[in-house]
Amino acid sequence: MRELKMKITGKAGREDIAIVYIAEIKKGRLIEFVEALQPPLKREEKWVLMVSTLYGCPVECLMCDAGGNYRGKLNKQEIFMQIDYIVKRHFPDGRVPVKKFKIQFARMGEPAFNDAVLEVLKEFPERYYAPGFIPSISTIAPCSREKFFEKLIEIKDKNYSNGNFQLQFSIHTTDEKLRERIIPTPKWGFKEIAEYGEKFYKNGDRKITLNFALAKGIPLEPEILLKYFDPEKFFIKITPLNPTYRAVKNGLDSYIDAENPDKKYEIVEKLKSSGYEVMVSIGEVEENKIGSNCGQYVLKIRNKKEIKGSYEYDVLKV
Repeated sequence: MRELKMKITGKAGREDIAIVYIAEIKKGRLIEFVEALQPPLKREEKWVLMVSTLYGCPVECLMCDAGGNYRGKLNKQEIFMQIDYIVKRHFPDGRVPVKKFKIQFARMGEPAFNDAVLEVLKEFPERYYAPGFIPSISTIAPCSREKFFEKLIEIKDKNYSNGNFQLQFSIHTTDEKLRERIIPTPKWGFKEIAEYGEKFYKNGDRKITLNFALAKGIPLEPEILLKYFDPEKFFIKITPLNPTYRAVKNGLDSYIDAENPDKKYEIVEKLKSSGYEVMVSIGEVEENKIGSNCGQYVLKIRNKKEIKGSYEYDVLKV
């Protein structure tokens, strides 16, 4: 079997906030992966990695720059290469003494399309000493991937119980017809997501996150959520809609003002009054300029276009 090698072709960002790495494993196929801090917390307190699971993505969500140019799945070794590279930059012996060490399988690609993600989750505890490790799966819940999700429950219960796993469903609106347009691929509806959540959640687990990257004019109605999602088991996260190429192209503007973290929102109060725990998650605004939380630099390289507030850091060759 041919030994795989990863070539880092470029990077962008800041060591004190986030760095995006651009790499080539298979000829002509670029991926990205990220390491990020959460100032003022130090790396030993919280450290977040975001890794790619697909070369591109077959889903073309209206706000996501990872969609399109799909070239296949990464295997287990290719996913671990991303993690190994970042870990060994800071902890060469593979021991990660970080209080909260989160890896999000969510840079490029819908993770539920790739069974190698499950292999990584199974092997990770044997590969690293990382007592603060919390894996995070963010998914649109694509149809025909029931076996993936059933296996995910088994792995979580065996290796990541007692709050050491974060599962997030990308919802974005309570209007299911509009959600079909935002996420244009066959996927579970609210009923199927809720039924799976009831099986996934065990006492002591983290609540399952329902994520809304909310755009102006897009409905988020607590009454609809309550028909399906038990506030004792589901948590609501509302994030700014980051200024990606596709969001700009599709005329989507963020409902959340990332420049005004203290702003109050009526919808948040309505959700709380309905019994939900709610978080408005606003990271460092500089992360948008870095592009660490909103898409992919691969498009910047291809398009050679500039977007105000996004992907503003130059890609440095390595």
